[in-house]
Amino acid sequence: MSGAQFPPLFSGLVTAGADPFRVACDEAAKGCDAGLVAYDITPDHLRAAIVFAPEVALRDAMVMLPVCGVGFQNAFGASAPPEVSVHLEWGGGLRLNGARCGVLHAAAAPHDPNRTPDWLVIGLDLTLWLDQEDTGLTPDVTSLHAEGCSDVDPRDRLEAWVRHTLVCSNRWDEDGVKPVHYEWTGLAHGIGEPITLRDETGTFRGIDENFGLVLQQEDGSTIIPLTSTLREMS
Repeated sequence: MSGAQFPPLFSGLVTAGADPFRVACDEAAKGCDAGLVAYDITPDHLRAAIVFAPEVALRDAMVMLPVCGVGFQNAFGASAPPEVSVHLEWGGGLRLNGARCGVLHAAAAPHDPNRTPDWLVIGLDLTLWLDQEDTGLTPDVTSLHAEGCSDVDPRDRLEAWVRHTLVCSNRWDEDGVKPVHYEWTGLAHGIGEPITLRDETGTFRGIDENFGLVLQQEDGSTIIPLTSTLREMS
């Protein structure tokens, strides 16, 4: 089977069992070009990561996490059965028909939200198949197969995710954050519901202009910045 095909300025790297997210972070730290897509596809999971080279401060560049989420929904919606709904959690979680099916995660260097990072990596981990999906032991977790979405080649899903993410990223470059904000909010999971983040519990009221989570508590509101979701890569 040939490798995945990506738009111009993107290049693929098959990680052959290694974690694509860590591989992408390592390559980014070595100075690889932006647009590297590291990926690994198994019968159970599609894992991939894209290297970005932001030109804005990290607090603004973190919009790439919701951009990649909107890109995922756009790509998935083009091929999924009409009865399958995709929703996005603030921290990067991906849900099909209300159940968790995967996650997006981010890493960057340096971590200073006021500085332009040398690199930013967004990773995707998508569950294609679950051994326990017929046992009823994990009702809040699902897979593409369990939701009737296994007819599309995972490689095609990866290619579509990258293409649609590029479209969404270009829209952000041209029109600013407002269109991304609007589209993401329409796909958001859990707005108006209780949530616990960083040992703080409250009600998820929405997001601010920088995609910070507005947490309503008894003594007022707290803004939790999207940079708080960054993973530490040692």
